[in-house]
Amino acid sequence: MKTAQALPPRLLDAGESGLVVEFGDTIDEQVNREVIALADALDALQLDGVCEIVPTYRSLLVLFDPLVLSREALRGHVLALWPPRADGRPSHGTRHGPSHGTGHGTWRVPVAYGGEHGVDLDHVARLHGLTTGEVIDLHSRAEYRVYMIGFAPGFAYLGGLDEAIHTSRRTDPRLKTPPRSISIGGRQAAVSPPLEIPSGWHLLGQTPVRTYDPTRAERPFLFAAGDTIRFTPVPQAEYAALCRAAEAGEIIAEWEPA
Repeated sequence: MKTAQALPPRLLDAGESGLVVEFGDTIDEQVNREVIALADALDALQLDGVCEIVPTYRSLLVLFDPLVLSREALRGHVLALWPPRADGRPSHGTRHGPSHGTGHGTWRVPVAYGGEHGVDLDHVARLHGLTTGEVIDLHSRAEYRVYMIGFAPGFAYLGGLDEAIHTSRRTDPRLKTPPRSISIGGRQAAVSPPLEIPSGWHLLGQTPVRTYDPTRAERPFLFAAGDTIRFTPVPQAEYAALCRAAEAGEIIAEWEPA
């Protein structure tokens, strides 16, 4: 008997130049691995007419030029790659790499926690009956999966937050939050871009890392869906020095290929 994940995906039209490949309706790591595997496999085909491939938690949006690639042909390519290999390799032995060109791996991201950098750290600690040090430890020792990039340029939605600090989102969202904030909301964690954005998430800290920088010609978006992130607490003096280095163009975050 076939499992739900073995069944073909739902293929939904998104206007005249978009195709949505829908895998499920829940936040689930296995589903997201299949989304990323299909994204990587499609990317590896380098199909003429495909303009952009956008993975989300549970679906994949493929934007294409219908004057170059027909919807029927694109559907055929998607179904030919089904089921995707969710172990980091595509179906049918195709050699590939994700759109950022480096393969999936782990980013080590420095964070200054609490104080002016994380104004909600004390609140989260009190809410769960923990010390701020315990919250920092729980948050920084976890391994996070980048499920998707969205909402704002470079905003990374992360899964893997320790259940002990799952925290419902704020009932009064802020209209502006500091750039490069490290935050949590519900069962998710996030890294904000170097922009002031509205948010209902709880702010635990800040990172000097620029997740989005349009002046980085080869890599304007630092993280990609399918990457792993680990956070490293740093003291204020080191954080300030890293911010200066980031402003000078250094990436700061350390990359470890899978």
